Amino acid sequence: MRRNLFICLLLVCSIIPLTAAVDLMMSGENDATSGLLQNTVKENNTSAERVSDMVKFVQEAVAYARDHGKEKALAEFSDRNGSFFRKDLYIYAYDFNGTTLAHPLQTELIGKSRLNETDANNEFFIRNLRDAAQNGSGFVVFHYVNPAHNNSVEKKLGYVEAVDDTWWLGSGLYGEDVTIPKEITWNTPA
Repeated sequence: MRRNLFICLLLVCSIIPLTAAVDLMMSGENDATSGLLQNTVKENNTSAERVSDMVKFVQEAVAYARDHGKEKALAEFSDRNGSFFRKDLYIYAYDFNGTTLAHPLQTELIGKSRLNETDANNEFFIRNLRDAAQNGSGFVVFHYVNPAHNNSVEKKLGYVEAVDDTWWLGSGLYGEDVTIPKEITWNTPA
């Protein structure tokens, strides 16, 4: 029943072709679901492509911050109409003490330390993001309110990168399909 509901949802959302769905329903194999979804993900805007776009977006923001200075960059990152607010991606900025420096959707957080805040799963998500940035860059999975979906709590994959030894930038993607990539290719700044 659950599997059939899952297949119906996939069909309704046009994630997999109709013929593949029929083959899946007839086969009765769970491995087929995985294979079909993997092939379909390659054909559409894949999670890996979204993650790669997010990484490039953060790297672009880091380059902007280094080129234009902290004050100008923070103003740009906090502007919902600025060049670093694109569709479902935006840049947030923190110092290494966990203080919010820029956030275009939650400007009330600017100036507040969030280092000891937990996500919906009681994980110290800002601390985890900060720790990744202290290593230069990295990914963190956490559960956070999605302002685009009535502030419902959703899985989020964050990518962060240090600007210098005092502050870092990040962005994130919501969705159950986003995961820390095993392998991803992007250009790292020299």
